Amino acid sequence: MNKYVIEREIPGVGGNTAEGFCKATEQSNKALDPLKGIQWIQSYVTADKLFCVYLADDESVIREHARTSGFPATKIHQVRTILDPTSANASADLQLSKMKS
Repeated sequence: MNKYVIEREIPGVGGNTAEGFCKATEQSNKALDPLKGIQWIQSYVTADKLFCVYLADDESVIREHARTSGFPATKIHQVRTILDPTSANASADLQLSKMKS
């Protein structure tokens, strides 16, 4: 499976209540249940957008989830690589391992 970040434009979503988020999660889970080749990892909520991280076989299953759940998939971005603060050491680590060989 590939990792994707789905950008969902939903005006006012950040003002939702805990109960509202709970209902939205239930709605999303119900739409995911019958689908194969997709897994919701987590979502980040901003004022007017959700940024959702999924594992999926391809974009088509993400679009199907968007259609059946009612949550728009405004933009779908396939993740190519993941960086974190330790990524700065990757080149140095590679050089050290070559020197030891």
